[in-house]
Amino acid sequence: MSDSPVVRLEKDGDIGLIIINYPPVNALGPGVSEGIIESLNTANADPSIKALVLIGDGRSFIAGADIRGFGTGRKHLPLGQRTYDALDASSKPVVAAIHGFALGGGLENALACHYRIAVPSAKLGLPEVLIGILPGGGGTQRLPRIVGAQTALDMITSGRHVPAPEAALLGILDEVLPEGADLRQSAVAFARKIAGVTPLPRVRDKTVTAEPGVFEAMRKSVARKARNQKAPYHCIAAVEAACNLPFDEGIRREAELFAELESSDEAKALRHAFFAEREVAKLPDLPRNVVAHEFTAPAVIGAGTMGGGIAMAFADFGFDVKILDATPEALDRGMERIRSNYATSVKRGSLGADEMQRRLARIHPVGGYTDIADSDVVIEAVFERMDVKKPIFEKLDDILKPGAFLFSNTSALDMDELASVTKRPEYVAGTHFFSPANVMKLLEVVRPSKASPETLMTAMALGRRIGKISAMAGNTDGFVANRSRAPFNSEMVILLEEGCLPEQVDRVMVDFGYPMGPFAVGDLAGLDIGAEGRRRRALANPNYRKLPIADKLVELGRYGQKTNAGWYRYDKGDRTPRPDPEVAAIIASVAAELGVPQRSFTDTEILHRLLFASVNEACRILEEGKAYRASDIDVMWLHGFGFPRYRGGLMFWADGIGVKNVHAQIAAWHQRYGERWAPSLLLRTLSETGTPFLEAKPAPFV
Repeated sequence: MSDSPVVRLEKDGDIGLIIINYPPVNALGPGVSEGIIESLNTANADPSIKALVLIGDGRSFIAGADIRGFGTGRKHLPLGQRTYDALDASSKPVVAAIHGFALGGGLENALACHYRIAVPSAKLGLPEVLIGILPGGGGTQRLPRIVGAQTALDMITSGRHVPAPEAALLGILDEVLPEGADLRQSAVAFARKIAGVTPLPRVRDKTVTAEPGVFEAMRKSVARKARNQKAPYHCIAAVEAACNLPFDEGIRREAELFAELESSDEAKALRHAFFAEREVAKLPDLPRNVVAHEFTAPAVIGAGTMGGGIAMAFADFGFDVKILDATPEALDRGMERIRSNYATSVKRGSLGADEMQRRLARIHPVGGYTDIADSDVVIEAVFERMDVKKPIFEKLDDILKPGAFLFSNTSALDMDELASVTKRPEYVAGTHFFSPANVMKLLEVVRPSKASPETLMTAMALGRRIGKISAMAGNTDGFVANRSRAPFNSEMVILLEEGCLPEQVDRVMVDFGYPMGPFAVGDLAGLDIGAEGRRRRALANPNYRKLPIADKLVELGRYGQKTNAGWYRYDKGDRTPRPDPEVAAIIASVAAELGVPQRSFTDTEILHRLLFASVNEACRILEEGKAYRASDIDVMWLHGFGFPRYRGGLMFWADGIGVKNVHAQIAAWHQRYGERWAPSLLLRTLSETGTPFLEAKPAPFV
């Protein structure tokens, strides 16, 4: 922060401008609220000022509260003495002039002003539910009075950002300025125009009613989409108060509901996820002066499910991308799959038909390697076998121009071995997309030993430019995400040997908050893919713990949804997983052959068997220096595997159980089940010292 005040009052003739300057996004940090109130009081006491403009310097109006203060016992101004109250009560009209973002407390301050104008690119919203709280500055009381109960419920429980033109149609904005108009000049002119208006239009003076059944319907909707979460229900209750109570009583009810949420476990977990997603972008061991290279001509090798999804990810963010495959027939099939995926989005209403055509036009199928010679970044996305990938890397190395980056969408293979077949290993890295690549947010950047800092920064930036959250991983089998997940995947099948059924495990994990159970996810991804990885690991490690039940299903051609049979059966044209007596018979037969005693399991044991196994492996990853931070692993699980966000991530959740408790249970299972449950050295150390997982000091990154 500079020495200049975070809020200043300027005059433009008879108009006062309250200007917020709290970089980078004008969050409501220390001194901002106090500065707004002080400037407002000064302006109201100045007879030469006829009207006021509230405006932000820099990139935004007000992008929300500074959430670092939430849950810390921070001082709250009493109701009636906050910026929202002061703006509302101003004796002179106040115009909110919005650019960039007006989110959370930013929009709440704007709603407390008497008028609101914005540039066309502005975004408005109340996203507090996404960090486990509700709008606590009158947003649940003022917004319904402008847009109605239903629209307010939709906005507040989703937390979505509303573009300025839509906000104007909803009545939130009084005016959207023409493209290119000067916001400050326009706001001063608008303020001068309304300077003499009486009485001042105050949102609090409006009334709102709701159609019968609106709130109950929203609660049922939340129950389907936000299991186990408090914040959406509290948001509904607050909007309901706006319809049923006088304004000041509604404000008090909002404050009560906010206080119940601010220090809840849910809010703590969601705040952790918010900050972890920002921390994951930091690569502390790279030189500070390293910058990512720009790229304009990406290409993808392989038009299968992954390659097509990666091409779509580029096209979705405005990049023209070339794509090729081994044969014209394979390329045609890939393009047809891409068209089908886009068509499905159009059918669902999530994509316009015109936009579909624009995106398709950015994907350029080409006939051979010479057609991509001018590409500056190429992502190989062919079958997950070294003998398939290596020849492609050799061809790319020969054909690509000097300085072009060569990335591989491998999920587990040794990136040093792949880089070694090129004459440019410093330009090679892994870019592990998750399926479906055009949807999943995680991009795991894999760091071979010879990759240059510029290559790593470019790979990280590539992910961000196509809407991904990029996370760095060391070059180890399975990298960080899949390696930490592998014990989970093994343990869920081992549970079947002991008497569980797939549907029981899936129910436990869905109840925990996953959108799908792990066996249903396996069927969706394809059981043959996991089998290939198991074969490779068994060849490399004679002590590898085999999974005969999973192998038996693959031997029988039960690959999942693609064959209408996997862990579940599927009716033709229907992706609903249905328990299959044949699977139960296979499980019982294999268990009998193995001589494994059968027993029943509690939900807690199932949950802990799966997740504790992965916590232990995550500790090994950290002690080997293959990840920067425990919180990076949380981000990977949130965005790679659908771990419930309101639980914070794998390691955050484990800290809630307690490191000593986790270690004690793993040590007990080590005695019962053998070496696969041996506690990692880091886990033992953390338990002995009482150090939380998130405070673990990993080995230097390698």
